[in-house]
Amino acid sequence: MTHTTTTSVMDRRHDIDWLRILAVLLLIPFHTARLFDIWEINYVKNGDLSEALSYLIGFINQWHMPLFFLLAGASTWFALGQRSAGGYVRERFLRLFIPLLFGLLVIVPPQAYLARFQVAGYSASYLQFLPDYFTIRGDLTGYTGLFTPAHLWFILYLFVFSLVALPLFLFLKKDGRFIGWLANRCEKPGFIYLLAIPVGLSRALPDIGGKNPFYFFILFIYGFLLMGDTRFHDIVDHRKRFSLIMGMSLMAITLSLYALQVPIVDNSLPDILFTALRTFDTWFWLIAILGYGQKYLHFTNKLQPNANEAAYPFYILHQTVIIVIGYWVVQWDANLWLKFSVIALASFAGTLLLYDICVKRTNVTRVLFGMKLDK
Repeated sequence: MTHTTTTSVMDRRHDIDWLRILAVLLLIPFHTARLFDIWEINYVKNGDLSEALSYLIGFINQWHMPLFFLLAGASTWFALGQRSAGGYVRERFLRLFIPLLFGLLVIVPPQAYLARFQVAGYSASYLQFLPDYFTIRGDLTGYTGLFTPAHLWFILYLFVFSLVALPLFLFLKKDGRFIGWLANRCEKPGFIYLLAIPVGLSRALPDIGGKNPFYFFILFIYGFLLMGDTRFHDIVDHRKRFSLIMGMSLMAITLSLYALQVPIVDNSLPDILFTALRTFDTWFWLIAILGYGQKYLHFTNKLQPNANEAAYPFYILHQTVIIVIGYWVVQWDANLWLKFSVIALASFAGTLLLYDICVKRTNVTRVLFGMKLDK
């Protein structure tokens, strides 16, 4: 027999809301650290780099965006319980496509503009820059001033995933046999960890700019499935401690390999093993985060509704704010950690201020940022 969620849980999972809010807040230190890491170029980069912040990025990056897609899939389960298929598509268009288009035209270009100044002698005005930004050039990348979706790639993927997966989700909601069968299998010791295998295999498929759509699509579907039967709640709860221990252990190995700069040839056996290690590590962390979220975050208070409403506009705004503030701060003759702290704190405050003054107060801006109308 299929076990379905109770009415109260089906209406709202406050732990899912809190995890989303916390994941969005974590973007501030994460993307601030990107100005100081050793891994790759960025729109703005400090002169001195930090290995400590680099490994912080390596740790967070292992599970952070996978968590976003898992939570998005979970939220879709509840959304389809409240809307028809047509209503869901309209909601996805309003909440995802319009903010994506607005963000690509207005929010993201300032990041690329400031990136152009990494080239000595660049002095074009912003209006002079824009026509060149929207052309195809082989000598530039997104990080050096070419057109890019930047951090809004998540919204693009989520919009496409929502439409592509809709027929599957409607079928799974109507006929609960598969979800019931999967929940029954996952009650067996260790079976839930086998769900990492399709995620790992997807890494062999083509990606787009390092963002593998197949990888994230599977996690999006998993988030939906995990909300479909109350037994998953118990399974995740029982596995949370073991998952955390395994996640920390595999993370220690992963970061050690990074630190030792062990050479790994693409598609070699060591590469396959390392991919498997990272995939299972990600899945361990996701189970642990969901499990401890269920235990400690299933509550609401006066802060949560406002924070939940602000999280999405905050996501859209935050990286541009970080890059604008960071562009000036990295030029200071100051300690690296002071710069990091100033950028992170000022970006948090600046993003909240922009949201409060420029986004939430009018229905036009609320629509542009994917918010519900203020009636």
